[in-house]
Amino acid sequence: MRKQLLYLFILISVSVNAQTSFEKGEKFFEAEKWNSAKKEFQQVSTSSQQFAKSQEYLGDIAAHQKEWDEALDFYEALVEKYPDNANYNFKYGGALGMKALTLSKMQAAFYISDIKHYLKRAAILDATHIEARWALVELYMKLPGILGGSAETSYKYAHQLQEISDVDGWLAKGFIAKEEEEFELAETYYKNALKVGGSVTCYEKLLELYLDRTNEHHKAKDLLEEAKKVHPNTNWSSFVSKFS
Repeated sequence: MRKQLLYLFILISVSVNAQTSFEKGEKFFEAEKWNSAKKEFQQVSTSSQQFAKSQEYLGDIAAHQKEWDEALDFYEALVEKYPDNANYNFKYGGALGMKALTLSKMQAAFYISDIKHYLKRAAILDATHIEARWALVELYMKLPGILGGSAETSYKYAHQLQEISDVDGWLAKGFIAKEEEEFELAETYYKNALKVGGSVTCYEKLLELYLDRTNEHHKAKDLLEEAKKVHPNTNWSSFVSKFS
């Protein structure tokens, strides 16, 4: 009887310690204390219910530290075990993209197919996954045509974004139009985003558009004054300095 109780006590202790490590890791993660969080998550047992989440956090920490190979190891393992998890597919595809940016153009070209695959799969698995669609909008705008880059495809995902979030849709369309150097169209889209959302990001995107064109700086000054009034607690110094 004593042995059974001792065995039960050990099992409970291990479970509690694993849970405590996970909870500590989350607190460190939220505080952006990456190394401390990493140590805690590494102690989470493989038998714990939080093991998969702890592995995701470890991948996220590696990504924050720009350790792309390490991040890929964690995300790939998660995708292999949970192939129908949209977020794991998105993070793996995103990490592949960031890894590709560290390579030569010739080396990076070999990653494009997988990047597309996992980001698209994330979008298919989750009809409301905003981040995956944003990544696809940007990917297809940045890729050269020979590798499948296409404004038309980017707009397809921007339309999907708009069905989920009106403001994200307008921002995505503004981004595409700006990349296409269609200034007036980009201005219209960003103004629509500002009208719908009114967030700091909406103001920033329209300000950046105006500042990219020297003959539109007067619009930027007026918009900055409006932004300061609407968001008085935001630090707008980076934009103010561009007028000095």
